[in-house]
Amino acid sequence: MGDTLVFIHGLESTAQGDKGQFFSHNFPQMIIEDYTGDFIARMNKLNGILAGENDLIIVGSSYGGLMAVRYAMENESKVKKLILLAPALNLPEFKSGICKQLMIPVILYHGSDDDVINPHNVKQIAAKYFSNLEYHLVEDDHSLHKIFPVLDWKKLLTDT
Repeated sequence: MGDTLVFIHGLESTAQGDKGQFFSHNFPQMIIEDYTGDFIARMNKLNGILAGENDLIIVGSSYGGLMAVRYAMENESKVKKLILLAPALNLPEFKSGICKQLMIPVILYHGSDDDVINPHNVKQIAAKYFSNLEYHLVEDDHSLHKIFPVLDWKKLLTDT
């Protein structure tokens, strides 16, 4: 049946943001939803959408990266890979539930000029909780405007 691709946008973004539009245009099978409300409301919606889904490859941007990690920590057997874009792992919601080391592959991109989420704090957290981490600190901002469009998404969104 193949992998289930999922994109989770950031706190102040929507499914119609630049990344959401990119994914819906290039990967029309990807699950791309709008998330609103507080962390619990967003996680409840995500859990509902992904109920019954397996072989998940989840891309999470900023707050969506935080959501992706929380989901994976609670449903690791359903997730094949996480791709995190400047994930907001330094927020208190990170430790609001099960906190355990993830064994699945995690690919993380973070901009060295990020003035929203401190990349050095995130790297320390990632190194502690992701045993199979591929970390990329890139010359970019929080939104990863420069690097996002040129990443090899076909390769990233496979489980190899």
